[in-house]
Amino acid sequence: MSAGAPVEIPYRDLTAQALRGVVESFVLREGTDYGERECSLEEKVTQVCAQIERGVARILFDPETGTVTIEVVTGRSAST
Repeated sequence: MSAGAPVEIPYRDLTAQALRGVVESFVLREGTDYGERECSLEEKVTQVCAQIERGVARILFDPETGTVTIEVVTGRSAST
């Protein structure tokens, strides 16, 4: 029996501490390329939080695996 599709978690439903923990975990796990220069963890967290707040990225909980991730919203530009 499948637990279902991933569920979007509105960032406003998370405490500031929980949101930061989700974003830090994602940034550290993904090893994302942030351009030509290296960014500090704080800069990366700030960038991802801003993308979430602008609606170009969203937080997803996968009930099947019990994991949380962040993904770019299809059709939205992360640079806007």
